[in-house]
Parts: sequence; C-alpha cells; structure tokens
Amino acid sequence: MAVQSDVRAVLQYIPQFRGKIFVVLIDADLLPEPAVAETLLDLAALEDVGVKLILGVLGGDIKDLYDWTLECEIMAARLPHPLGHPGSIEEARAILGRGQTVVADASSHDPLDPQVVDFTLGIGAVKLIALLEEAILIDGEPVPAVGAAQANDLADSGKVTGSDLLRAAAEACRRGVPRVHVLNGRRQGVLVDELFSNEGVGTMIHADSYREIRSLREEDIPELLGMIGRSVRRTKLVARNYEDIQAKIEDYQVMTIDDNVVGCVALHEYPEDHAAEIACLYVKLNHEGRGYGADLVHYAEDLAQKRAIPRVFALTTRAADFFEERLGYTPVDSSHLPPSRRKLLEDSGRDSKIYEKGISPAS
Repeated sequence: MAVQSDVRAVLQYIPQFRGKIFVVLIDADLLPEPAVAETLLDLAALEDVGVKLILGVLGGDIKDLYDWTLECEIMAARLPHPLGHPGSIEEARAILGRGQTVVADASSHDPLDPQVVDFTLGIGAVKLIALLEEAILIDGEPVPAVGAAQANDLADSGKVTGSDLLRAAAEACRRGVPRVHVLNGRRQGVLVDELFSNEGVGTMIHADSYREIRSLREEDIPELLGMIGRSVRRTKLVARNYEDIQAKIEDYQVMTIDDNVVGCVALHEYPEDHAAEIACLYVKLNHEGRGYGADLVHYAEDLAQKRAIPRVFALTTRAADFFEERLGYTPVDSSHLPPSRRKLLEDSGRDSKIYEKGISPAS
C-alpha cells in the first residue's frame, strides 16, 4: 500500500476528512469479488474516522451489496429511492444525520453523468469517487492529478484512455465538485491508497490548486523543522531552529500537495553584493524523483528575477550534479561568495561546493 511507508501521511488526512461527505460509486457487477470486499473494508475504515459516506451502486445486486456492508460492520441504511430521484438528497441527509452510511441505487446512471453530479453538489460532498473496471490512463499510466482547466485539452490529445470520463470529471469540477477521483476498482485497497497519500494511485481531477508553491507561514515552521531534520542529520544540511526560520520567514517558500507541505526552499538576499543564495532545498523522501526539487529552485530563480537580483548561488555537499547538469549552474570558488557568506562557510568547516547562475532581467 502507498501509505505503509509513511504513517504521518495517513494521520494528516484524518482531521481533514472528519465530518466531510464523500460520494463513492462502485460498479460491483464488473469488479472482482475480492476487490469489492476490500473496498467495503476501506469504507468501514473511512466511516470509523468520521467520514460521511454515500455508496452509489452502479451495477450488481444492491441487496447483496447492502447485506455485505452490514457484514463489514458498516452502519448502513438503504436509500428508499434511486440516486437522482427528486427526494433522494433529503432522504440521504436524513440517513447521514443518524450517523449512518447511505447505500443508494445508481444503476440507471453513467458514473459521472449530470444527475450524479447534481446529487453530489446538492448533498455538499467534497469528493466524488468512481471505482470502475478501468481508470483514466495517460500514455498508459495513471496520472495523480489533472486540473479541470487542462482536462479537455488533454482529453483531445489522443494520449488518454477514458477521455470521456476525463471530460465528465472536469465538467463536474467546473460545476463545483472540488475533487473527482477515477480509480481502477480491480486494484485491492485502491480507495485507501488513493485517499491517504498525497500522490494517490488513480487519477484525481481537481477544481482548485492541488500542488502549489507558496510563502512559508508561521504555523508551517514546526512541520518544516521536522521535515528538514532528517537531512540535517544525514547530509549536513545547515541546522536551523524555530527562531532562525521565524527571523527570516519571508525568505522561505514551501511546496504543498493537497495543502500538505512536501518541500521547501529559501532565497537569502545579499543586496550589497547583488546576489542571493538558494538554500534549505529539501523534498520529502516519499516525493523524491518527481522533479519537485527543480520546481522549487526555478521558483526561487523567478523570485530573484522579479527582485532584479542578477545572480544566485547555492552551496551543496551532495547535489553537485543536480545543480550543474540539470539546472545549468556553474561551479565557482569561494571568492564569488559575498564576504559575510564566505566567512560563514569558512567558520563552519563544511566542504561545500559552490555553484552560481546568472539571472536575466525580467522583460
């Protein structure tokens, strides 16, 4: 499972999910029985952490599936009318109000058709999740996140398996559903693996900013310290404490995925020397290999350009190839450093390599 390597990745979502409504659609008629059973166990776990659930049955015997939910100790109640019936929203609210999971007949609908979206919006769900026989694939692989604004162009590219689903999911987001997840229901454990990890295992279409780089906030500092602590111990990253970061909080940027901090970078300016240092570059272990480090450095370079800083430099003990070969930095000696920074390096005794890059003026 995606979550096994990082318990904290699970725990950070529990307060976010508690009390929220998820609409989960499952095509039980087409999915293997073990996968359906695993999904029901996942739903029971979600119910236990306080998620309010509506299970829409797209195919299969709804009575059998309802009986199965009870065997899995899900506190379920059947919706008297099919999902999309004029009274179904109020009926579902009444069941949720009693603390029960709703089991609804959705067999007359395509997974993401307008009536399903109407119901999702009417009930106030924050997620619409479809577990289907096949998921959305791009160049043969699931893509963790697609912005609704880019979805139609991507669907028209010829690279997408399930392009109609992608368009329908994007339309649901444009109409107001915050997140639509399209998952391969044949994969056992797919629901928890998708929801309790930043990257997920299916395709999520989102209406808001799922991944962004933003300024560090004071409430982020403990998370940042915990995140970089491992690198301080293992790679001789410069140690920082709460007060150090707070004093220069405006220098720090963090990358967030689903509003969880996964990486950071700092841009320390030396105005008298017309330079800035790219420092405290770190990406969480579970998010390495996705280009996030380069994205953070490029973001810092863009800030330098906006501030008319003509050159940036970086000191590293382990990422020489990253800066030189991937990002186009040039190795230089310590004479290129601002005097105050050169003294800090000499006093530290660290065997850091120094890299520099010119920044073109903003056009």
